[in-house]
Formats: sequence, C-alpha cells, structure tokens
Amino acid sequence: MSVRTVVTGIGVTAPNGLGTDDYWTATREGVGGIGEITRFDASGYPSRLAGEVPGFVAKEYLPNRLIPQTDHMTRLALVAADWALADADVRPQEWSEFDMGVVTASSSGGFEFGQGELQNLWAKGGQYVSAYQSFAWFYAVNTGQISIRNGMRGPSGVVVSDQAGGLDAVAQARRLIRKGSRLIVTGGVDGSICPWGWVAQLAGGRLSTDDRPDRAYRPFAPDAAGHVPGEGGALLVLEDADVARERGAHVHGEIAGYGATFDPRPGSGRPPALERAIRVALADAGCEPGDIGVVFADAAAVPELDRQEADAIGAVFGPRGVPVTAPKTMTGRLYSGAASLDLVAALLSIRDGVIPPTTNVTPDPAYGLDLVVDAPRPAAIESALVIARGEGGFNSAMVVRRPRNNRAEGSQER
Repeated sequence: MSVRTVVTGIGVTAPNGLGTDDYWTATREGVGGIGEITRFDASGYPSRLAGEVPGFVAKEYLPNRLIPQTDHMTRLALVAADWALADADVRPQEWSEFDMGVVTASSSGGFEFGQGELQNLWAKGGQYVSAYQSFAWFYAVNTGQISIRNGMRGPSGVVVSDQAGGLDAVAQARRLIRKGSRLIVTGGVDGSICPWGWVAQLAGGRLSTDDRPDRAYRPFAPDAAGHVPGEGGALLVLEDADVARERGAHVHGEIAGYGATFDPRPGSGRPPALERAIRVALADAGCEPGDIGVVFADAAAVPELDRQEADAIGAVFGPRGVPVTAPKTMTGRLYSGAASLDLVAALLSIRDGVIPPTTNVTPDPAYGLDLVVDAPRPAAIESALVIARGEGGFNSAMVVRRPRNNRAEGSQER
C-alpha cells in the first residue's frame, strides 16, 4: 500500500496578498494585484505590467545577515517557508535534520541579484563582485537557503520546468515521502521583475503589451493576447499521513494523484500530450472525471495554447463538464510559483466550498468551458485538479483531495 502524502502547512507570498489569509480573501473576492511595474523603470519596454508582491519588506522577517546574500525571490521564499512551517506547527530544531528535506522549483534563479553583480563587474571591476553571486543567482538557491536556515539535511533538490515546476516539485516531494522522508518543504516561489529578467521574458513572445490591468491578461477570451508575469508563489509542508496523524497535525488535504507528459516536437504532426497527463493524474488518484469538482487551468492566454488546454479538458470531462477557473488572472503568471499557488487555492476551495473566479474575462463559447467568471461560485468539492504547462512542452496535472477521516485520524480542526 502506498504511503499517503498530506499537506500540513501553507505559506503564500502573492501579488494580491501577503500571507495565506490575505491572499485567499482577495482571491475569493476577485481582487487583483496586477499593476504598473514599480521595481524598475519599464517605460521603454513593450510590456509594462506585472504582479508584484505588495508590502514586502524583507528585513521585517529575516535577519540582516541574509539580506546582502540573497535575491528578492529567495527572501520571498524564505518567508513563505517560515510561514508554512509555522502553519504546520513544525519547529525544525525539534526534528531530526535528516528527516526533513526541501524540493523547490525555479524558472530563472536570482536574476535581479545577478544583474547587479554584472553591473558591478562592467562598471567597477571584478573585485567589486560579491562572493554571494556564486550561489545567489542559481536555480537551486531557494532549496539551499531554506535547507540551511532550518537545518534540513534530508533528501532535497530542485526542478526546472517553467510554469509546470510548482507541480513537478510537489510530485518529487511526494516521491521522497513515499521513500521514507518524514517531511518535505516544497513548491515554488519565483521573481525576475528586473531589466535582465524582463528582457528574457519578452524574448518568449508571450507577454501582453496591453497597459490596462483589467484587460491585459484574459485567457480563454476571444481576443486573448498573452499574459502578465508576476512574482511570488507558495510553499507547502508535505508529510507522511501517518506521521501527521501521530503528531496531531492539521491536514489541509492530500496530494492524491499526479501525471506529467512532454509535448511532441513542433511540426511532428502528433497531438499535444496534456490530455494524457490529466488522465494519468486521475488514474494515479483512483478518480473518475466525475469525482473532480473543479479544474484550475494553466490559462496561458495564447489562443493556440488555450485551444489545446480547452480541448484536453473537454476530452476528459466533456463539453462544459466541470467548472474551470483561473485565479491567476488576479496575480499574473508566477512561473514556478504559479502552480503551487493554484494548489493552495484548490485546497482552500475544498475547505470552504467555493470556487474563486476568473476575473476580467468574457470567455469565448467556442472553447466549450464552464469558466467561473466575475464572482465566486459555491460548490461542494471533494477533489480538485490543477493543470500547469511549461514553455518548451512540459505538461503536469495534479489531483488534491479533501483529507480522509480528518477527525478519526486525530487531526485538529481549524
């Protein structure tokens, strides 16, 4: 019998809310966090909107020694990890250091930190480049810093698969739990809203150039024209369900199923592989399509990709066969942070019996989706499906489920 993996802690740093409660309140009410870029002067670039985490002052949460050695996105990740561990009622110093690990996703590493050091190199010389550049830019830096800060020396790692990374990291953490780890901090927090990172994102050709926050990012709309990027994300604490029960932990939900595929080479004539990823995730969870109460869509807002996603959802669930939502229209697409934030929204939707809306979108009926728009929709949900797709062909799908017999397992109610 497979070890069941449950979520016992959540930490959120999102453009429409700093902390889980602020994020969820805003998301339920359809309050967006997209606006003009403030982290640098973007007036000369074709895209000028982003989802920035509001009111985040790192020194209010982290020791001064960490500030000069970390990028902005790592500071967000460290705080999200602290909040997730506190939510799980875990004090790492009381655990065996080899029982705990960290698996995060990253799409770019510490771009802003790297840009600053490159500027120092060009303008002043190599002696002015910080020694911290050796790791602060690196994709694995969030995993490393969270591990060091909390004394977590168990199996750890990082995955790089663009927007799909948040699910792929959680899936890898689930594998480690099944192999015997007692606790893994996992998910994704990203952020590269700086000139160097912005140019890299523009090169992908998928950013919206609309300057109106309520019109710039509208997946599944007839005139969808790209997405707005954002920063932040969510980190989760995953545990073996038996370990969580033994210590009386509150359980947010179960990571019940996962599937991942890779699209065929462009021009091959073969169809995209997203539908197969969804079916694999459902089978892994032991679910039928009718068991899923809501789908959190990837929502690329690129017509060809929206069409592929709608076709895959329709093939599995039937035309308008399941409610679909994309609350990331309020935050922007957060790269490796996007899917783990959607997982949090899915777990809270199950808890509260409500589906958050997709904002600013009048959906094209031709997609055949039951897209939840404008207002939250009450719904009794036992299981939810989260879809994430990464540039280059990554497809991931994950099923989360209401915790089984929460009271019987001795968990604390919240």
